[in-house]
Amino acid sequence: MAVQEQPIKLLIVEDDPGLQRQLRWSFEGCETIVASDYDSALAELTQFVPTVVTLDLGLPPDPGGTSEGFRLLDEILVRAPDTKVIVVTGHNDRDNAVRAVGRGAYDFFEKPIDPDLLAMTVQRAAKLAFLEREYRKLATAVPQSPFGELIAVSPQMLEVCRSVEKLAPTDVTTLILGESGTGKEVLVRILHSLSSRSARRLVAINCAAIPDALLESELFGYEKGAFTGAVKTNRGKIETADRGILFLDEIGDLPMSLQAKLLRFLQERVIERIGGRQEIPVDVRVVCATHQDLAKLIDDGRFREDLYYRINEATIQVPPLRERQDDAVVLARAFLTRFAARHRKPVKTFSRQAMAIIEAYHWPGNVRELENRVKRAVVMADGREITPEDLELAEVQVRETPFALREVRELSELQAIKRAIHHSDRNLSRAAELLGITRPTLYNLMKKYKIPN
Repeated sequence: MAVQEQPIKLLIVEDDPGLQRQLRWSFEGCETIVASDYDSALAELTQFVPTVVTLDLGLPPDPGGTSEGFRLLDEILVRAPDTKVIVVTGHNDRDNAVRAVGRGAYDFFEKPIDPDLLAMTVQRAAKLAFLEREYRKLATAVPQSPFGELIAVSPQMLEVCRSVEKLAPTDVTTLILGESGTGKEVLVRILHSLSSRSARRLVAINCAAIPDALLESELFGYEKGAFTGAVKTNRGKIETADRGILFLDEIGDLPMSLQAKLLRFLQERVIERIGGRQEIPVDVRVVCATHQDLAKLIDDGRFREDLYYRINEATIQVPPLRERQDDAVVLARAFLTRFAARHRKPVKTFSRQAMAIIEAYHWPGNVRELENRVKRAVVMADGREITPEDLELAEVQVRETPFALREVRELSELQAIKRAIHHSDRNLSRAAELLGITRPTLYNLMKKYKIPN
């Protein structure tokens, strides 16, 4: 149905009978309902489901004030966030009108009412509501991409996506490395959905979350009577994942006592339940993940080198959020839209200061921290805009990004040099190679930017 053909459902909240009749007459072409107070307006909001509400802030029992009107406005925005609210205020009461818009009202209109102008405002609000509704229908009708759960625009994460696409159709044992909160589990779900095993189960187990004494039985299962309390035979996670994918999260925390048994399974693809003697063949693809440095664990004697090479047939390195250019801003906007809809809040955007902080903040907790902060901010925000205080990041110092080309070039050069030195573990020959310059040139640049050797 075309936008113009849809009927406008209008709820008029007004306690003056004369003004009620005038407004009814002005909107004969709409489906119109009138309410005169808070309770009747909420009842009509639920039953009538209006497209637009005109709301007089001066409602009984406080017709001379605005407390009841603002209380109703807040409730409408929570219960029906898609409904457009036009606040009607007294003459010379612009402060309350602006305050109402700041809290989520679509627009305001001052008395005395000009029916033609108000009708135009209602038409404009209704058209916007209809367009938003059509957009949501189209968005839900679009087939979902396997990567739909992953939000990324940075070159680093696009390269990760390409790696997932290449590895998904294979049965290669894959190791996903990255800091906590970077989205390793999301990548595993995408890999599973793109694989030939997508019709079978993705079985996950967190090796760090289960006590060592129970982890073996969780992985390999047990026979009835194998130990006290084993009243029936139980299949383990590996067996349950047969013909699917087994995801071993935080593989770096796997106890040494179980690493040999897991290695045998990966080599021979058979298991024995605890208390059993029968070898059970299992056809499963194994994907592992960890935030730990496995090479260091091997040096410390806490991880088997032969197991490392067995699980590391292919590696996907997930960069931390601080190294993913522009991803934080895109993720923040996506989380804002998601949580505002889920919690039916009128929050629409971030303030300029909040957006600058999102770009500048280090995000030690990565995507998980960003998601949690935006979720809390949406719930706690009072108006349509999220502030640094809502994000609990008001103390973060933000350096203004320059516009002068020389300054921009120098800033980019400095960042590139620091990244190269970091990625090369301060091996300056390797850093110069990464930057595509000679080592003497790198020394000169480090001197220019006062970077210590």
